[in-house]
Amino acid sequence: MLSGQQSKSCYYLMYLFMTGLFLGILFVNIRHDVWIKDDGLLNSVMMKQLQNSELDSNYLFGYIVKHRVFAILTVGLIASTIIGLPVICGYVCYLGVSAGCILSIAVVRYGIRGLFFMAASIFPQGFLLIPGYIFLFIWSMDCNRRLYGKYNIPEERYFAGKQFVLQKGIKLLGILILIIIGCVVESYVNPKIIHFVIKIF
Repeated sequence: MLSGQQSKSCYYLMYLFMTGLFLGILFVNIRHDVWIKDDGLLNSVMMKQLQNSELDSNYLFGYIVKHRVFAILTVGLIASTIIGLPVICGYVCYLGVSAGCILSIAVVRYGIRGLFFMAASIFPQGFLLIPGYIFLFIWSMDCNRRLYGKYNIPEERYFAGKQFVLQKGIKLLGILILIIIGCVVESYVNPKIIHFVIKIF
């Protein structure tokens, strides 16, 4: 269960992401002639390569885990600094912009097939990764608030000592485990789904 403050953080994060998503869609639709080029993202050559490729799941897992763990630890480190809150908010908005751009490109290029491809690209690992990243950003905002926020209730203040580090560390470890499990699904299950869906292209 999320506390009242954490629930507010969750709504705030959703607002930032949806704002970024809208901006990403807007960017692509305003200048789709720039974004939708023959050699651009999700072009026919790229889709043909995906159809004919055989992914090494072990290599893919190592690549994904390395980058995801690095990103998680970086976010956690930034959250502990005084500039953590604006940086994290900016990063969430950036993720929304990126998602909006890719979604729009897929739809403009392939119509309803593009939606199927995007859905296949994020599931089933999305059931683990999406909550994992939501928990990560809530954790980050809560960590920053506890370290640098002002409190009207004295009991809300944490001591920046062993108890604080232990509690936040255990929660971050749980988030890491959840996201790593998502990486396993993304590496060993998702490629089969994408190969199945991409046959319609």
